[in-house]
Amino acid sequence: MTSPKLRIFLADDHAIIRDGLALLIGTQSDMEVVGQAGDGRTTIEQAIKTQPDVVVMDVSMPGMNGALVTTQLCQVCPGIRVVALTRHGEAGYVRQMLQAGAQGYVLKQAAGTELLDAIRTVASGRTYLDTTLANLVVHHFMRAQAQGGEPQEPDLSDREVEVVQLTAQGYTNKEIATQLGLSVKTVDTYKMRAMEKLGLHSRAALVRYALQSGWLESD
Repeated sequence: MTSPKLRIFLADDHAIIRDGLALLIGTQSDMEVVGQAGDGRTTIEQAIKTQPDVVVMDVSMPGMNGALVTTQLCQVCPGIRVVALTRHGEAGYVRQMLQAGAQGYVLKQAAGTELLDAIRTVASGRTYLDTTLANLVVHHFMRAQAQGGEPQEPDLSDREVEVVQLTAQGYTNKEIATQLGLSVKTVDTYKMRAMEKLGLHSRAALVRYALQSGWLESD
């Protein structure tokens, strides 16, 4: 007797990516696409209706980001497994999605076969992490263990959050210093400390993280 196909739902705000993924999955004898959505709220509504086995979830979507959608989806449909598919390989994004309940994390730069492996892996009840990210996650886990605790969300101070927000909004260190009544050197220290805690290595990554964390309003 033939085993039932894995039911896959695609959540990505770019239709061309969804179409490409649908074509890829459609070539697999053990999978079928049962639905698609381009935003977070629709993803939740349609996933409840279609009850897929696995949702391939973009981290960056309008309205509700991937982490928030994953959290809510895991609450209303606990049997659904989530594979995050994203361009973002920074530690902060990986941690955010895994803590939200995703069981897999794959970079869009990876080969299509890696996504297919991830889907099959999480559908079987296991966890899948993009091979290029394994060392990053292990490093953060070991550092947390060495400090005597479990890996936790970075504990940013209120001032560090303020600096991150203003930096993400496009303000220079000098402008931030003027707004907060600090020296430029102190602002730079707060920013570098926040980036280190978040595992980020560029201003662009800092902006993306601020958006995904809900610290900024995205148009």
